Amino acid sequence: VQLQASGGGLVQTGGSLRLSCAVSGRTFSMYGMAWFRQAPGKEREFVGSISWNSDTFYADSVKGRFTISRDNDKSMMYLQLSNLTPEDTAVYYCASPRSTWTLPTAGQRLDYWGVGTQVTVSS
Repeated sequence: VQLQASGGGLVQTGGSLRLSCAVSGRTFSMYGMAWFRQAPGKEREFVGSISWNSDTFYADSVKGRFTISRDNDKSMMYLQLSNLTPEDTAVYYCASPRSTWTLPTAGQRLDYWGVGTQVTVSS
């Protein structure tokens, strides 16, 4: 199973970005997915997750600004970031559990992680 995040970049405060996570090596539609981020000098932080049937859950810090979606036909997950602030600067990672039919939670152990993509928000 391989996950690859992409789409990061440099954006100004208030701007938007869309991150993508490409998944291969499994039947994508059976698995929940999650986004995490890690800022310099800080611990990794749960951003949000999406279930196999597109239920979503978000951390309070991003609720209303970030939107997670998925395209099962393309084996892709997306993270739409809006109204960005410098506090959103981090490396963003996608992840997924080994188990099927779940909505990953913040504290859940996730088995597969992708290479992250850097998001930098300038003030």
